[in-house]
Amino acid sequence: MTDRQSYRIEDGFFLTLVALVSIAFAAVLEPFFAAVLWGVIVAILFWPVNQRLIKAMPTHRNSAALITLAAIIAIVIVPSIFLAVALVQEAAHFYGMIQSGQINFERMFTQMVSAMPDWAHSILRRFGFNNFDAARITVTRGLTSSIRSLAGQALLIGQGAFSFVIALGVMLYLAFFLLRDGDRLSKRFAEAAPLRPHQREALLRQFVIVIRATVKGSVVVAIVQGFIGGVVFWLLDIPGALLWGVLMGIFSLLPAVGAAIVWAPVALYLMATGAVWQGAVVIGCGALIIGSVDNLLRPILVGRETRIPDYVVLITTLGGIELFGFNGIVIGPVIAALFIATWDIFTQMRRVGEVGSG
Repeated sequence: MTDRQSYRIEDGFFLTLVALVSIAFAAVLEPFFAAVLWGVIVAILFWPVNQRLIKAMPTHRNSAALITLAAIIAIVIVPSIFLAVALVQEAAHFYGMIQSGQINFERMFTQMVSAMPDWAHSILRRFGFNNFDAARITVTRGLTSSIRSLAGQALLIGQGAFSFVIALGVMLYLAFFLLRDGDRLSKRFAEAAPLRPHQREALLRQFVIVIRATVKGSVVVAIVQGFIGGVVFWLLDIPGALLWGVLMGIFSLLPAVGAAIVWAPVALYLMATGAVWQGAVVIGCGALIIGSVDNLLRPILVGRETRIPDYVVLITTLGGIELFGFNGIVIGPVIAALFIATWDIFTQMRRVGEVGSG
């Protein structure tokens, strides 16, 4: 066996070892996947703040990271905890109202159908929707099952408080070191990645851009839309205003669906049951205020040049949620952005003849 063959075997064995160790490391981190993910996300989002502090106190990187961490806790963590506690209480109350019969979806559906004018009934019959009893049963079961499932998931948050505290501690602990040592860690990662310099820079830049775009753009816009919707429902004395506001915020993350999937049926029900002015208020606020928040805020927070096409965001967000749960809201668009960036780099390489060249 020649020296060259021996080196190739050794290199192959070492690369296999690198892959196996990396997989084992990922498996060890898997129980804290969400904590690690959100630790990276908050470090990226608050990186500019930390850099300004480092410029003001260049010899105190630990202090700068601690101050940034305190800002994260005050701006993100504390409000989120208060919202989660309030949501659990609201979900429990709303679930109790369903169990006691105070909220009866079957009766609500019947009232809405009976209040519809004759011309609406004729249109529904023309399109084959003449079996109202079957529709009532289907809609009632679907709504009741969905609300019970949502309430049950909210109650699980309280039951998993200990795991949440541990995950939160891991996230903040990791965020501190990423903020303090981010420059050095990113350089080491770039040096280790088997990519050409321009490829590393393009992928890393796209990763950071999409993280910021998804959280600053999509999540902040969703929070604003959900808050506005919840306040409107609360002012109109609609039961479960906080719960519906959170749902509007969640659906706001889906470009083709949006918060209208929540407020539009509520507005139709209000108008069909005689609460005309309340329904008109919901429609007006939903169409004019909630609907325009995205167009007003997103360009300010992110910039139009960073946006992925809406249909790609929709599909990858839904797919990400299906695979990764709530974390998929960020993971889906990030994977999509890296996919697009990778193929853009590959296309450019083909144009200049780099692919396959020695």
